[in-house]
Amino acid sequence: MDFRVRSYRDEDRLQVRRICFDTGYMGESVSWYWKDLNSFADIFVSYYTDHEPESLFVVVDDDDLVYGYLTGCVTTTKGSDPLRAGLRVALGGLGIIRPSIATTIWRSISDGLGDVLIRRVPAIRPFEDPRWPSHLHIDLLEPARGKGMGKKLMETWFERLSQLGSSGCFLETLVENKGAIDFFESVGFRKFGEVQPVPGIRTPQGDRLHRQIMVRDIARS
Repeated sequence: MDFRVRSYRDEDRLQVRRICFDTGYMGESVSWYWKDLNSFADIFVSYYTDHEPESLFVVVDDDDLVYGYLTGCVTTTKGSDPLRAGLRVALGGLGIIRPSIATTIWRSISDGLGDVLIRRVPAIRPFEDPRWPSHLHIDLLEPARGKGMGKKLMETWFERLSQLGSSGCFLETLVENKGAIDFFESVGFRKFGEVQPVPGIRTPQGDRLHRQIMVRDIARS
């Protein structure tokens, strides 16, 4: 199967949302802890498909089916914050009482309060640093992995940032996702800042997971 990278089109929206759900837990489905596709996709990809589609690139096969994507935001402070989007789902979308997602939402609230009040860990906040004003998320389905498509997506994104004059880019991943960290380092990212526990999300065995910020400088063209 051959793959290529192209710009996002409106008709790709449903496929991108499905891939977000099917790869949202370290490359695997989130369905074991978050059972509603639409609310998950609303939190993590709706901003990019609906408000900054020019910064979204997809991996497609010969039949133009989508097998992966890179969602980017050139100016993070003007974009959507997943924490605020999550609150909208929890409160405005009544997620706190929906059986398909309520357990994870209440655990997130409990973890966040426990971290701050009991463990004295600073509350997890959106990352902001003017040295790295842009950010990205990247996800690939299994058939498109190991074929250089992740690197091609990154190169396409870096070229866009360079042309637009962005000084740098950051991303968030999980400390426990060793394969992702190795990949990001291979394309020029480096670890930055303190590791923080992520509220609500666990391994299938119940262990806490931790956020790792990674940054990369961009050479302007």
